[in-house]
Amino acid sequence: MSPFCSMRLQDKICNLNQLEQKVHQWRQHGKKIVFTNGCFDLLHAGHLHLLHQARSYGDVLIVGLNADASVRRLKPGRPLVAENDRLQHLAALEAVDAVILFHEDTPLALIERIRPDVLVKGADYRPEEVIGRDLVHAYGGTVALVPLLPGYSTTALIERIKKT
Repeated sequence: MSPFCSMRLQDKICNLNQLEQKVHQWRQHGKKIVFTNGCFDLLHAGHLHLLHQARSYGDVLIVGLNADASVRRLKPGRPLVAENDRLQHLAALEAVDAVILFHEDTPLALIERIRPDVLVKGADYRPEEVIGRDLVHAYGGTVALVPLLPGYSTTALIERIKKT
């Protein structure tokens, strides 16, 4: 265990079996489950805004985090922050109830297993671009797009760093 993490933070970082157990318990207690996903490299205020807004759509927020290899396939030259650190950052956030690493390029298999009540992405996506949208709609769930916080993006942050 990291010296910077309490046991509570470690409890938020789940493998698939642990997450499925938590989802089952939450559902037994009538909790509305929200899911979002991303790389969350260089966590910034835009990410925090998305996560807090996502959490407002239900009782429990699960975050799917792209593993390092997945990020490298999607965004050449990244991630800048290793997956274990990104897991810790997300787990430390009050809005996040569980975080799980996924190795595929999309979270579709994870969405199929979790079956969230609400699937949330940033409004930089069009509804038809949201991976898992059709699945979530098929079982009666909803998809929400959160407006972005203007002026925040990891790409813009990296560009500013390069200029200094």
